[in-house]
Amino acid sequence: MYIPFENLPGESRIWIYQSNRKFSDEEFSEIETALQGFLESWAAHGTSLESAYQLKYNRFIIIAVNQDVQAATGCSIDSSVEFIQSLEKKYNVDLLDKMNVTFKLGEHIAHKPLIDFKKMVKDKAVTENTIVFNNLVNNIEEFNESWEVPAGDSWHSRFF
Repeated sequence: MYIPFENLPGESRIWIYQSNRKFSDEEFSEIETALQGFLESWAAHGTSLESAYQLKYNRFIIIAVNQDVQAATGCSIDSSVEFIQSLEKKYNVDLLDKMNVTFKLGEHIAHKPLIDFKKMVKDKAVTENTIVFNNLVNNIEEFNESWEVPAGDSWHSRFF
C-alpha cells in the first residue's frame, strides 16, 4: 500500500538505488508511475506493505517501508529487486552497482566508479568537504540526517 513518504515514521527501512546516469524528466515520470503501481501491490506473505518512495535529482530511487506495520521479507525484497532490475533493462542503466560513488561538484552531480573517486581524492579534485551521497543509510531518519553529507562525515572518509 503506497502512502506519501513524509507520512512514514523515521525508523522505516529504506533502500537507495543510484543510477549511473541522469534520467530525463520523461523517464523519471514513467518511473514514478511504475513505482507507484509496484508499491500499491507490494506485499510480504500476502500482507500489504506500507511503503513510499522518493525520486531525487533525476538519479536516485528511494524506496521505504514501515516495518512496524509489516516487515519486508526475503520474497518481498526479492520482488523489489526484480522491479529495479526491470527498470535497469528498460532504461539501460545500472541501479544496483554499489561500487560507484555519487557526489556533488558545485551544482553538478557526478557519478564515478569507486576507483576513480579514490584517484580524485589523491589528486585533490575532491576533499573531505565534498558533498557525497551516503547510500548506506538504513532508515528515513538516517536518510534525512546523513544522506547528503561531507565526505569526511561518511564512509568515504577512509579515502582521505
